[in-house]
Amino acid sequence: MTIHSLQHIALTVPDAAAGKQFYTDFGMTAHEDRNRVIMRCDGRDQDQIILVEGGKKRLHHICFGARAEAINDITQRLEQNGHKLVDAPRESPADGIWFRDTDGALVNVRAVQPAPWLPAAEWKINNPGHLNRSGIAGHPPRDMAVRPRRLGHTLRFTADLDRQTDFYTRIVGMRLSDRSPGIVSFMRSGEGGSDHHVLGFIKSDRPGYHHASFEVANIDELGVGACRMLDKGYRNGWGFGRHVIGSNFFHYIRDPWNSLVEYFCDIDYIPDGLEWTPRDYPPADSLYAWGPNVPDDFGANFEEST
Repeated sequence: MTIHSLQHIALTVPDAAAGKQFYTDFGMTAHEDRNRVIMRCDGRDQDQIILVEGGKKRLHHICFGARAEAINDITQRLEQNGHKLVDAPRESPADGIWFRDTDGALVNVRAVQPAPWLPAAEWKINNPGHLNRSGIAGHPPRDMAVRPRRLGHTLRFTADLDRQTDFYTRIVGMRLSDRSPGIVSFMRSGEGGSDHHVLGFIKSDRPGYHHASFEVANIDELGVGACRMLDKGYRNGWGFGRHVIGSNFFHYIRDPWNSLVEYFCDIDYIPDGLEWTPRDYPPADSLYAWGPNVPDDFGANFEEST
């Protein structure tokens, strides 16, 4: 048994107020609890990004949801492979089990189900031979609300892709979806149907946090949201484009500490029971199908050494 969902990620940041403003501008809602800033998606009763004030920006922890029986199985596999449980950090609730992965990152697995998120109206487009939208203007209103629906996935830096992929598949129980050897690796939940990936790793000389990705309703919300962030003075990360691995449309924005936050829509979904064979994609397909060229700094690890 294994995890069934990504619940939230927590970041240590040198200025929680700046992080709160960034994610609010991004379209999320904030509240404060025990000296933490908690960001949620509008209409979803689940923490998505937790900001903990600290000296340097880094990943504080990542939290997954699982059934209680699965937590027992994960605990057993950890112990059999020489990994010890650790205490919860004092600023976080002590729910579930806590342990460190092979890069030393703190991981929390809790017996909790994912909260439902806001549905979106079907997005109809016209293409040759298919008039799915007729007699109705298709452009979005200028005051269109951009509301990220949920945290979809997160990507982290690692110096050892194979070791981290092995840890999360063999011990945590996730499933490898696809990879580009030596560049990037993508994994999905190990129980039930799942987005193509909820966790990924990208090659670097050291561990670090790369990005969090949030689903929006359609391409219009993706584009409008990115333009508004750029109009507010935030730095462009990369986009608009479409990935090969996962197929999702994307636009990335740099946060105040040079990490990335992604708007996405239309990601591949792998239903439970489907015999999905992971593919090794060539380097040219590792990150994108079309769009602006991959920026030189997209794979740069701006994480300061601890």
